[in-house]
Amino acid sequence: MSQFFQIHPENPQLRLIKQAAEILRKGGLVVIPTDSAYALACHLNDKKAVDRIKQLRKLDDKHNFTLMCRDLSDISVYAKVDNTAYRLLKNHTPGAYTFILNGTSEVPRRLMHPKRRTIGIRVPQNAIVDALLAELGEPIMSTSLIMPGEDMPMSDPYDIRDTLQHGVDCVIDGGYCGLESTTVVDMTGDEYLVTRQGLGEISEL
Repeated sequence: MSQFFQIHPENPQLRLIKQAAEILRKGGLVVIPTDSAYALACHLNDKKAVDRIKQLRKLDDKHNFTLMCRDLSDISVYAKVDNTAYRLLKNHTPGAYTFILNGTSEVPRRLMHPKRRTIGIRVPQNAIVDALLAELGEPIMSTSLIMPGEDMPMSDPYDIRDTLQHGVDCVIDGGYCGLESTTVVDMTGDEYLVTRQGLGEISEL
């Protein structure tokens, strides 16, 4: 049976943040709110937790996972960023964007696209995630909470708890997050491509 934490979306309770961070450190799966939709999260270096997510969502090895980072200093550790890319990232983080970048050697190979060696990076604008990242002191590995056979992410934390109570270790109720996914921007080529229009405004890109 998973734990269920009701955390204030603007003033997260540090006691609960610490408990959620400890669950992640010990290899647990945690459902977290973001600035676009709920997501499945686990520790960056935990292969068993990643395998559990793949099994839960029926994902293959080609799935691009996303690193949730607290700020740009984290991004530069895990992704190759030139000056032009840095300026764009600086102007659009935090926010509802996922940037596809070439990964560095710091990213576990199993988290990158197997052929392209790329990784999704994002900095969510969400106080709960920000507090969780600060407590952990490192990025969180994540993927959208879209169940097999569904097109839209799960949005109601009580439905999430009922559906996944035996599949995850903790569900964080951070209020309603909406249903729209992030805007995905592929920055690995000479020209940047918006590969998915989501919540983030593309007119600014």
